[in-house]
Amino acid sequence: MIKKILLGTFIALGLTCYSQEEQKESEDLASKIQNPIASLISIPFQNNYDFGEDIRPTNTLNFQPVYPFKLSDKVNLITRTIIPIVSGPIYPEGRRDGIGNINVSMFFTPAKASKFIWGVGPTFMFPTIEQGLGFDKFGIAPSVIGLYQNNGWTVGAIFENFFGVAGNSNNDLNFFYSQVFAVKNIKNGWYVNSAPIITANWDAPDSNKWTVPMGAGFGKLSKVGKLPVNWQIGFYKYLESATNADYQIRAQLVLLFPK
Repeated sequence: MIKKILLGTFIALGLTCYSQEEQKESEDLASKIQNPIASLISIPFQNNYDFGEDIRPTNTLNFQPVYPFKLSDKVNLITRTIIPIVSGPIYPEGRRDGIGNINVSMFFTPAKASKFIWGVGPTFMFPTIEQGLGFDKFGIAPSVIGLYQNNGWTVGAIFENFFGVAGNSNNDLNFFYSQVFAVKNIKNGWYVNSAPIITANWDAPDSNKWTVPMGAGFGKLSKVGKLPVNWQIGFYKYLESATNADYQIRAQLVLLFPK
């Protein structure tokens, strides 16, 4: 009888330890998915559908692989590539489909995690493959990101400004990109978030200079088999838009490959 009691106690303790370890890993991963420069291999697919009453819709599917490198015990290099696949209208009629400007970011960030996380580095913009779907210039931007994580909250922002250094001499490139994000993890992998992408083309007329959306969404950290996946959906209203779009629906699926 005593042996059975001891055996049952050991099994219960083992299950409790496993459950706590599994929960800690899940919480750690939930924190990492909200950090754009976490040391985590991921493959995001982000689809942005812009539409309005007076325009034909534009759809942009961004393929955004992220890969970290450990440079030393103190410094990581986080690389993020954005490959946009764009389907947009041609005026007065028709559509054009193709690849937009490919961006490659390289963020140097402290290897040791803390509540405040930062990264700096260059971002390179490559000339668009399909004419009319982006800038016909090779550009370089100084990039900085900062975020704070505590009690299930992640609040931060990324800022970049691209300057043209080569390409079509008839087109200038002076383009500001930013994304401000706020995320609150809830329970069971669920979270709510807001992550508007605010841009400015400094060389454009004032009426087409700024793109400023406001909105929010929600998502969940789940598993497909043993593979962790992060999905989210959001709705944004444009306060200003260079393309005169009124709304955006953003849907994202991220495949995660934790070490």
